[in-house]
Amino acid sequence: MHRFLNYLRGFHPAGLAVALLFYTWSLTPSLLPRVWYMQALATGVSIAIGYGLGVAGARIVRWAGVSRQPSRKQQRIGWWVLAAATAILVPLFAALGAHWQHISRGLVGVESDSRMIYTVVLLLAVLVALLLIQAGRGLAALSNRPTRAGRRYVPQPVARLGGLALVLVVGWLLIDGVGIRAMLAVAERAAFSADQETREGVAQPTEPERSGSPASLQAWDSLGRDGRTFVASGPRAEQITGVTGRPAIEPIRVFAGVTSADTLPEIADGVVAELERTGAFDRSVLFVTTTTGRGWINSAAADSLEYITAGDSAIAGMQYSHLQSPLAFIADRQTPLEAGRVLLEKVYAVWSELPEAERPKLVVMGESLGSYGAQGATASEQDMVSRLDGALLIGTPEFAQPWNRITAERDPGSLQRLPVVDEGKHTRFAAEAGDLKLPGEWEQPRIVYWQHGSDPITWWSFDLLLREPDWLAEPLGEDINPAMRWLPFVTFWQVTADMAFSAGVPAGHGHAYGSEAVGILVGILDPPDWDEESTRRVETLLRDPATTLEPLGEFR
Repeated sequence: MHRFLNYLRGFHPAGLAVALLFYTWSLTPSLLPRVWYMQALATGVSIAIGYGLGVAGARIVRWAGVSRQPSRKQQRIGWWVLAAATAILVPLFAALGAHWQHISRGLVGVESDSRMIYTVVLLLAVLVALLLIQAGRGLAALSNRPTRAGRRYVPQPVARLGGLALVLVVGWLLIDGVGIRAMLAVAERAAFSADQETREGVAQPTEPERSGSPASLQAWDSLGRDGRTFVASGPRAEQITGVTGRPAIEPIRVFAGVTSADTLPEIADGVVAELERTGAFDRSVLFVTTTTGRGWINSAAADSLEYITAGDSAIAGMQYSHLQSPLAFIADRQTPLEAGRVLLEKVYAVWSELPEAERPKLVVMGESLGSYGAQGATASEQDMVSRLDGALLIGTPEFAQPWNRITAERDPGSLQRLPVVDEGKHTRFAAEAGDLKLPGEWEQPRIVYWQHGSDPITWWSFDLLLREPDWLAEPLGEDINPAMRWLPFVTFWQVTADMAFSAGVPAGHGHAYGSEAVGILVGILDPPDWDEESTRRVETLLRDPATTLEPLGEFR
């Protein structure tokens, strides 16, 4: 007990005071409801950061020459005030945090957790904070030796900062050079093994219009897990006709896996060969899709295209990694860009040689890391407009270009979460199909950035640490808790935690992009003889594939 009390006495009161403030901030709402363990992590990190800032602030004051020592009576009063504030604020904000999360869950249609679980959140958060604080103390202890050496040449404060900086730099180099590489090596082996599996219910297609079929140049086993799912799924001609009432042909889906060739250009060559084999360049629309790391393609967007075009379409994609998007990005930021560029250039080389009147519409699509990669094939909005017939870029990460530049240069008065660019002449941003309706004429080609105001993948940025973004200063989206506020350091960790849950919410929120793809693609393609009833029927089926629709007669 005596040792435990001595341990508690080792905490600086200024650090504890700021840690308490950061604790209250960490429980405020963010973009999405948080699962309890992510809340505990965000709160623990926030407490540790608050403690570190409080201690650092006190030491800066002392180094500045303010060294007045409070009396014992003043110290006791200070500790009692801190204890009283803790006793009041900790349970109060635990209850408020549960209340705010209940509201956030209601806004996105997610079942609420038991409010009692916030007791576990608090305990786990304190444990995380203590571990991080101890790690910080360990770094400070390691910096003592270089600090003592530095005092011979520079003042004490400079020597201490230099010693700590040296330890941090060496530690980061070790983590970045050894730790991350080791982690990625383990992840790569696990991902490769998972990629050999086939999802339950997925069977090799028999249609020659699909890669992996007996007629295909791409072996079924080489497509990867997500590639096999992509070519095996989607509506067939008969189903398209049953839903839309329009005579349909068999849609084309081609894909090449990362193990199908040794280099990205060779994999892309395999995709082009499949396009030529299936007659894809004779279809009305050709979608060139940059996938996420391991080859995932948004099924709602792919299915929507095939319903809208009555199967007169082709979708092409290729895998460039075994890793999921976050790890693929950490491992290599250039490969997604290179994959997007190489595939589009290979397809464009064949497409551009066709007589202009006989070319299919060339449209680029990508989601998340796929959107980042797809934009790597184009230098600017003007480049997309000059080379393509359309683009659908979904849930684009903040670091992607030209998204970032286009957003920053948006028309004055428009929102960061839904920018207006050149009055919407070619490029429009939308959270739902209704957002595409702007006063000015929408000229071809049409480019759409589909993004939700509550999508942390789009809004996560290191800038959140110290700067309030425009999207938080502006009116928030309808599915975001109106109590959300920007808070230094804390909002960054909240949005970071949100990313883990971003795809686990119902479609239309966060990073879940679903049936709204129908209306978005209708806006891009502007198909003749398409009506709102057709959009409604397809959206209904995409939301619930088990839905039984009333049969339609011949095309009206």
